[in-house]
Amino acid sequence: MAVWLTESSKVIVQGMTGAEGSKHTRRMLAAGTNVVGGVNPRKAGQQVDFDGTKLPVFASVGEAMEQTGADTSVIFVPPAFTKAAAIEAIDARIPLAVVITEGVPVHDTAYFWAHAQATGNATRIIGPNCPGIASPGKSNAGIIPADITGPGKIGLVSKSGTLTYQMMYELRDIGFSTAIGIGGDPVIGTTHIDALAAFEGDPETAAIVMIGEIGGDAEERAADFIKANVRKPVVGYIAGFTAPPGKTMGHAGAIISGSAGTADAKKAALEAAGVAVGKTPTETANLMRDIVTAL
Repeated sequence: MAVWLTESSKVIVQGMTGAEGSKHTRRMLAAGTNVVGGVNPRKAGQQVDFDGTKLPVFASVGEAMEQTGADTSVIFVPPAFTKAAAIEAIDARIPLAVVITEGVPVHDTAYFWAHAQATGNATRIIGPNCPGIASPGKSNAGIIPADITGPGKIGLVSKSGTLTYQMMYELRDIGFSTAIGIGGDPVIGTTHIDALAAFEGDPETAAIVMIGEIGGDAEERAADFIKANVRKPVVGYIAGFTAPPGKTMGHAGAIISGSAGTADAKKAALEAAGVAVGKTPTETANLMRDIVTAL
């Protein structure tokens, strides 16, 4: 079983005709994803050929859903247009919207996230500034490489795209049910807690890897949730132990302010909740391997 994205998911791509959207649509198709069309109002009615697979272009997300039964949208549009694209997906009530775009203004993300809440929370948003979601052997929505791991029983939730890929590769001998890259911006849709709850409820996910980073208190809140609600083993890694205070490191949300948001504080909170925390990605992978071997 996979979380939120399965072999039956029907995927559309907002921005499919652009450079990034086109490149990654081709990669998603090669991974076996059931991509059923794209959205670009200026090119509606056209068809785009991806190595022999012809996909229609629709004028809107609503039209694409009506014509194809799409239930997932992957958004590859420039930052200036991401807010409008996300609101269009939310207003169409598509169940899952994966916002890949980096550099989306925080105010715009806050606006479309609040809009989703105000209109009934029918659309789960993953991202922005994320690699997407992959259920190996089933479907891949975003930019996660499809050939670095296979299906298995580990669930992965991560703020970092690069560390998502590394952890999937390091644990390729075991494999993953679903890997979810939630993004590292200060405001995101799906959180660590959302993913942890989904993995806890998935009968085919046996253990969970959670990757966080400095800045904010998301990992501390996740630790409280794990302590109260998660019975499956969880292994964690926090990126940014050597980051200097007051300096943004890579992600817009990865900034330490005073004593808040430090890697040490997050590590301590997770360990207090019973989470084994690795000092490096490889050590974290080895901790998970030991746990899975003992199950």
